[in-house]
Amino acid sequence: MPRTELKEMRERMERVIEHLDTEFLAIRTGRAHPGLVSDIKVDYYGTPTPIKQVATISIPEGRQIAIAPFDRSTLKMVEKAILASSLGVTPQSDGEIIRVNLPELTRDRRVELTKLVGKYAEEGRVALRNIRRDSNEVLKKKEKGSEISEDDLKKFTKEVQDITDEFIKRVDEVLKVKEKEIMEE
Repeated sequence: MPRTELKEMRERMERVIEHLDTEFLAIRTGRAHPGLVSDIKVDYYGTPTPIKQVATISIPEGRQIAIAPFDRSTLKMVEKAILASSLGVTPQSDGEIIRVNLPELTRDRRVELTKLVGKYAEEGRVALRNIRRDSNEVLKKKEKGSEISEDDLKKFTKEVQDITDEFIKRVDEVLKVKEKEIMEE
């Protein structure tokens, strides 16, 4: 039974890392990437819809993103959504394709983005610690219910901590890579 709890805990922690990776994709590093715009919500006939569901996103050049809406009537809506996003760029439209040119990041903006990724990483660590706490509570309940012994509780609690340490280390590694990517000029 505790093995199942450990497996579920590991899966939940994997989802935290995946979410963190997704958050980091949306942070601009000076290079164009479809992840920068793919999840921006467009008001598509009254429903907030990610751009990736209403348009094709491509990278024709290193600092440019091209967005071709499937339906031309959504062009203005996509443009408006990009303007309203936190990207801080102005889209240019030729009537069929929207081009987003990414300017060079300033030193101040790079520092600001580094702080932002640090905040996301800390949120990830907090989520991991909450999962650890939940798992430990489940194990304590099992011990109180005489499903596992006190020795087993100590063994599994240590295992929970080891898994948590492993995932926090992964968060730190992902953070270090992203910070390096942001600070590269």
